Amino acid sequence: MNFVRGLLRTPSGYDTIWVIVDRLTKSVHFLPMKKTYSMEKLTRLYLKEIVCRHGVPVSIISDRDSHFTSRFWRSLQEALETNLDMSTAYQPQTDGQSERIIQTLEDMLRACVIDFRSSWDCQLPLVEFSYNNSYHVSIKGAPYEALYGRKCRSPVCWSEVKDSQLTGPKLIRDTT
Repeated sequence: MNFVRGLLRTPSGYDTIWVIVDRLTKSVHFLPMKKTYSMEKLTRLYLKEIVCRHGVPVSIISDRDSHFTSRFWRSLQEALETNLDMSTAYQPQTDGQSERIIQTLEDMLRACVIDFRSSWDCQLPLVEFSYNNSYHVSIKGAPYEALYGRKCRSPVCWSEVKDSQLTGPKLIRDTT
């Protein structure tokens, strides 16, 4: 777990992304938020987006952000029976997987910002979808496949049919 801060504020007021990575499947969640969110608001977001979708994690590695070192967060994770492991101070490479994902996220967001300016939060679900459906050498597949045990059905695809190429909804209509 980590935060990407200092982003251009969106019309919805978001200026931060909470990056949550499943270390086993390499799947990610990119959650838009405001840097002013209270611990209660972060907890509700965590329960809604992580626990309700995937269950309670066995362990969490995070940086030493004050949110993750707070008594409230530690008490919550203790109640959930989740082990908390903090990366070593001044050595963010301890949680190198998150750092690499954040670099990739920033690269993907740069492309979005060029096209969509300050509305990066509207594109974040597609960035997450793209990341989770990209091949990863370490797991020899996409995170989506590792998580769900099958390839993702995507509305954005192409296939050659006879001599022409079909895309998007026409492909889906013609092949189902």
